Amino acid sequence: MAKKVYPDGRVRDLKKEYASFHGQPEEIKKRAQRNAAHAAVEKKSGPIPKGMEVDHKKSLKKGGGNGADNLRVVSRETNRKKGSK
Repeated sequence: MAKKVYPDGRVRDLKKEYASFHGQPEEIKKRAQRNAAHAAVEKKSGPIPKGMEVDHKKSLKKGGGNGADNLRVVSRETNRKKGSK
């Protein structure tokens, strides 16, 4: 099923969202960079605990890289608050 229906009646067409956003070359590249960062941290420190995420101290958008000096593990809440500032 490619649609998600929420209790309040909202409907999301996930297939359409993927095609129009997540499937775009730039988004695929960004996802690959995030996955590489995640793999680098796991290789160095072991599995990332549930509820934690890899954070780029300086965002990729602002020129940060996937080097160990730019990565840290933070709670999901902290990472979401930070966004790509």
